[in-house]
Amino acid sequence: MKIEMRTPLVEMDGDEMTRVLWGWIKEILIAPYVALKTEYYDLGLVRRDETEDAVTEQSALAAKRYGVAVKCATITPNEERRKEYSLKRLWKSPNGTIRRILDGTVFRAPILCEGIRPYIPTWKKPIVLARHAYGDVYSAVEALAGEGEEVYLVSEREGKETSRLLVHGFDGAGMVQAMHNTERSVRSFAHACMRYALDEGLPVMFAAKDTVSKVYDGRFKEIVCGVFEEYRAAFEERGLTFLYTLIDDAVARMVRSEGGILWACKNYDGDVMSDMVATAYGSLGMMTSVLVSPDGVYEYEAAHGTVTRHYRKYLAGEETSTNPVATIFAWTGALAKRGELDGLPALTAFAKRLERATISVIGEGRMTGDLIPLFRREGVQPVKLESREFLRAVAERL
Repeated sequence: MKIEMRTPLVEMDGDEMTRVLWGWIKEILIAPYVALKTEYYDLGLVRRDETEDAVTEQSALAAKRYGVAVKCATITPNEERRKEYSLKRLWKSPNGTIRRILDGTVFRAPILCEGIRPYIPTWKKPIVLARHAYGDVYSAVEALAGEGEEVYLVSEREGKETSRLLVHGFDGAGMVQAMHNTERSVRSFAHACMRYALDEGLPVMFAAKDTVSKVYDGRFKEIVCGVFEEYRAAFEERGLTFLYTLIDDAVARMVRSEGGILWACKNYDGDVMSDMVATAYGSLGMMTSVLVSPDGVYEYEAAHGTVTRHYRKYLAGEETSTNPVATIFAWTGALAKRGELDGLPALTAFAKRLERATISVIGEGRMTGDLIPLFRREGVQPVKLESREFLRAVAERL
């Protein structure tokens, strides 16, 4: 008998090889055991173009209604992709759109497996990266500027200009970008980080660049450090610390550390540094990612991209050894949270068993090709599995 669900997950399908894996994971690892209920949204690039990106906003609003979503990796198009897919325009990052609507904080953590050793040998514990999920470059306004043009940053209130700052006077062609944030969103981010750190028993390091961005990053720093003061006593009681430092210093400190820390970053910094951390722990395919909104919405996703190179091999009829672990954990995270919220312990227990089965298969020496160079376990010779073979091995272990 399959495990029943009470409330649907919001299912956000995606692009390329991860879209293929998405279907296989449901077919091989979930559908045989769970009477899966989802409200489905196709966030593939073709469908986003057909709906002029309305489907992305619809999926985010559905997540707000139901409380838990699971998202496949998606393409954020550049000019090359616009030509490839004959797009009407360069649509914004769907992740950025969803995060703007939900607000909140993205927490990313490595999936640790016995035998998989980080590239940085001092890293003995997980580094959890907290990424502010609103504003910055992901909601920026951009334009090209021509020779002889002057670009200004202008503020108005009730139609009357209150300030005007010259951005640049162009003596040749160039480009401009304006981005924003809100104090409410930054404050929400800070509270989420402090609560997460206390729940998990982790010290916190927050990094920005207020020496250069004296207003934008400077205000960001003031808010986060101010929120910490509300938690200082609780941190001291737990023996936990909080540190603000510049982003370049934070990178140096993190590389020298043993891990076991929550690294809080602004949106763009978190995007870049989460990929660095994931790769250093072994693979972008071995990283969990969950967006937690202030009103208790959870959106689970893989932290990596759509694996275009493997998708082209798949279209050519070739087998691929594409790592599905992060996508599996996106599904298990969402199923476990749905079970927790709906009082369905069997659903949560199934999700945790599936995670253990996945980790066990790798620990036994069966894995996709990206992990083999990292695998070191005495007496175990790693075996490379194609994508579907790996999923079947997990199903057998489950």
